[in-house]
Amino acid sequence: MKWNRLERIATLTLLGALTLAAQSTRKAAPAANADVDPQTPWIHKNYKVGHTPWGHPDLQGVWASASGVPLQRPANLGDKAYFTPAEYKARKEAAEAAGRGPAPGAGTTGDVHYDLDQFGLSRGDTVDDLRTSLITSPANGRIPNQTAASRKRIADRNAERQAHSFDSTEYRGLAERCILWGNEGPPITPLGYNPNLQIVQTKDYVAITQEMIHDTRIIPLDGRPHLPEGIRQWFGDSRGHFEGDTLVIDTTNFTDKTAFQGSGPKLHVVERIRRTGPNDIEYSFTVEDPETWDQPWTAVIPWPKADSNVLYEYACHEGNYGMANILSGARAAEAAAAKGAKK
Repeated sequence: MKWNRLERIATLTLLGALTLAAQSTRKAAPAANADVDPQTPWIHKNYKVGHTPWGHPDLQGVWASASGVPLQRPANLGDKAYFTPAEYKARKEAAEAAGRGPAPGAGTTGDVHYDLDQFGLSRGDTVDDLRTSLITSPANGRIPNQTAASRKRIADRNAERQAHSFDSTEYRGLAERCILWGNEGPPITPLGYNPNLQIVQTKDYVAITQEMIHDTRIIPLDGRPHLPEGIRQWFGDSRGHFEGDTLVIDTTNFTDKTAFQGSGPKLHVVERIRRTGPNDIEYSFTVEDPETWDQPWTAVIPWPKADSNVLYEYACHEGNYGMANILSGARAAEAAAAKGAKK
């Protein structure tokens, strides 16, 4: 049977959609052996880490940073750090029945959850995680109190943006401008969709590429100092080294616009990445900013190996019609208001 060009294109498009749908519906299998603790099923007690030819722990591959566990513990759970397996199962089934995705944490923070599978977007693979928050320190599982200076800085920033929200692109959000989404790090926190990332290693560098907005962070391992304080970057300035089998990444020199969870330019992030199983990585980060919070805080996120070994293109600026429409709509409204004032 001979197919014409349109039939071939349609078939390839359908196959691509089916591939993405298969990727989005995969669920990590629950732990069922003595090698793991049900509360940390991504850590395999007897796992021996493989190494690269030059002797570094091998972290390479495509991993999913998705999680159904909320960053902060819902206040109504108090000091409850873990669900029981029965509670987890019940909440998981309730979330799936409500169309909020596979994880029991979905919907517990008041967020709106959409069925993204219909658009061929991957939610990413998740681990059956009994925790009630990704934050492990402080013990209450919540972001520490903000300082008075931080609250004023955020209020002033929000007021300026609101007053000039439609003046130019400079006052629009960083995600709208395709600069950064805010979750792709550092630190890296779960995204709503397309959460996969790829780690590539050489003897002197580690590169982490995010599927979302397709950014690549290149981290030198040669012990060089951080950039001078006056040089600021969207993703900060990262330096890495290995402590045993753990990659430790120290990042400073953020801009005053990155604002992770309301942070300022003094944000300091320390990330730890270690292989904990044949298909698992444990990622943790500690953030501190004395101008923003009254103490440092830490979160732990398991990364299962993704079903796909490729990252899909994320076209942002290429299809960013919303930005032009927002600003042109504002200019049209101003013109109409000016015309009405002259009557």
